[in-house]
Amino acid sequence: MNRPLRRIAVFCGVLVLALLVRVTWVQFVQSDSLANDTNNRRVKIEAYSYPRGNIIVGGNPITGSVATKGDYKYKRTFKDGPMYAPITGYASQSQGPNFLEGVYEKVLNGKDDRLFFNRAQDILTGKKPRGGDVITTIDEKAQKAAYKGLTSLKGAKGAVVAIDPRSGKILAMASSPSYDPSVFAGNTTAESEKFLALDKDKSKPMSNRALRETYAPGSTFKILTAAAALESGAVTDINAPSGAPAPYTLPQTHTQVGNDVDNSLCDKVSMKTGMQWSCNNVFLDAAHKVGTDKMRETAEKFGFNKEQFTPVRSAESLYPAKLDQPQTALTGMGQGSLTSTPLQMAMITAGLANNGKLMKPYMVEELRGPDLSAIEKFEPTPLNPKDPQAVSEGTAKKVQEMMEYTVSDGTAKKAKIDGVTVGGKTGTAQHGADVKDERPYAWFVSYAKDKDGGSPVAVAVFVDPKDMDIPRSEIMGGALGGPIAKSVMEAVLTK
Repeated sequence: MNRPLRRIAVFCGVLVLALLVRVTWVQFVQSDSLANDTNNRRVKIEAYSYPRGNIIVGGNPITGSVATKGDYKYKRTFKDGPMYAPITGYASQSQGPNFLEGVYEKVLNGKDDRLFFNRAQDILTGKKPRGGDVITTIDEKAQKAAYKGLTSLKGAKGAVVAIDPRSGKILAMASSPSYDPSVFAGNTTAESEKFLALDKDKSKPMSNRALRETYAPGSTFKILTAAAALESGAVTDINAPSGAPAPYTLPQTHTQVGNDVDNSLCDKVSMKTGMQWSCNNVFLDAAHKVGTDKMRETAEKFGFNKEQFTPVRSAESLYPAKLDQPQTALTGMGQGSLTSTPLQMAMITAGLANNGKLMKPYMVEELRGPDLSAIEKFEPTPLNPKDPQAVSEGTAKKVQEMMEYTVSDGTAKKAKIDGVTVGGKTGTAQHGADVKDERPYAWFVSYAKDKDGGSPVAVAVFVDPKDMDIPRSEIMGGALGGPIAKSVMEAVLTK
C-alpha cells in the first residue's frame, strides 16, 4: 500500500474508533441523563402513556389519572384539589411536578429502581404498567377542619399546620388562598393560560404559606423565650415576680414598649402571669437576661436556621446570628428580625407538648408498589438524634403549665375544649417598614392532651388579615386563629 492510501486508511480507522467511543459514551454514560432530560419528548410520551400512582389520605386516593386525546394519553386529576394542594403539589404535562408529586416522581410514574421487578413482570405478562402509591400521614378530618377554618375568614391569607407531637407525623397542612392543580394538569393552550394566570395572581394562591414563607411570629414565640429562660436558669420560678416594669425600656435605648392590655396587669408580674396576659415587658426582659447566644441556641434546637424536609423542603426560619442587646430583647416577644414558618411554630409547640422531645416532622408514612407491597416505610425519629431533648422535661412541663393557664384563665380561651386539657398562646405580629400602616399578622399555637396526659396534636395557625373587611382592633390571634386551632384539635381527638 502506498503512503497516501495508508494515511487515508489510518484516518478512517481513527474516525471509526472515535465513533465507537462516542456511541459507547452516549449509550452507557449519558443514557440516564438523556432518558431523564425534560426536553426528551419520547420520554414524556412514555411517562404519560399509563396511569400514574396515587397519593393516599386515610386509605383513599386524593389523586387519579384520566385518559386524554393526543400523544400524552393520561393526565393527573385531583380530588379536593385546593384543600390538598399544599401537600400534593401539582403534576402537569407542561409544567412538570412539585411537592409530593415531584419528590416521589419516580415512585408515582413507576420508574423507581425499587420497582424494577414490577416493570419486568408487566412486560412479561403484557399488563399495562402503573406507578406506585405514596401513603401520607394526613388526617382527613383535621385537614378539612384546617382548610374550612381558613377559607371561612373571607379575604384572609393564611396557613395551618397540625403535628402529632409523639411521632412528628403531620396531620394537616393547609394554605389559603389555594388552587386546583387539575386545571392545568394537561398541555393544552387553555391549561397553560390558567397556569400563567395563577402564577401572576397577586394573592399568590400557588404559594405554600405553611412551608415556603416566613413571617414575624409575634407573641407565639414567647413560649420559646420562656423555655430558653427556664433552661438557662435566667428564670427559676414561673410564679415569682419578674421585676420587669411596664412599659419596658429596651436596653441601651430610650425606646419604651407597652402592652396590648393595661400596663397595670403586667407591671413586674411573674412569667406565668406574663404568659396569661401576653405581657411584652416580661418576655423582653427574659430574652435580655438569657442573651443572644442562649436564645439562638434554644431556637436552633427547635429547628431554626435550618431547612426542614417533610420530605418537601421548607424555608429556613431565622434567628439571626448577630444581634445587639435591644434586638435580642425584641426577639423575646417574637419581633425584630426574627422570622418563622407556620411549620416551625407548630414544631416548637409540639416539642414542648411532648415534654421537650422534638420529633422530626414528616408527612409520608409509606411508599407502596402497584402490587401493594411496601417499598419503604418511614418511622418516627427525633429531629436531633444525638440530643432528642430540645429542652428538659422539667422546663417543658413548666411551659405547659403556663400555656394551659393561658387557655383556662388568659388570652387563649378560644381554644378551650370541654373535658380536655389544652395549652395555647396567642400572637399578634407587627411587620413592614411602617407598622402603623400595616395590619398585623394574627397567630395562634396550641396543643391538646389525651386522658393519659400525652399530646396527640399540636397546631399552629397563621392569618394575614391584610384584605379582610374588619377593623384593625379586631385583629387578634385568639379571635381569628383560636377557633381554627380548636376545630383541628377536636377533629383529631374525636377520631
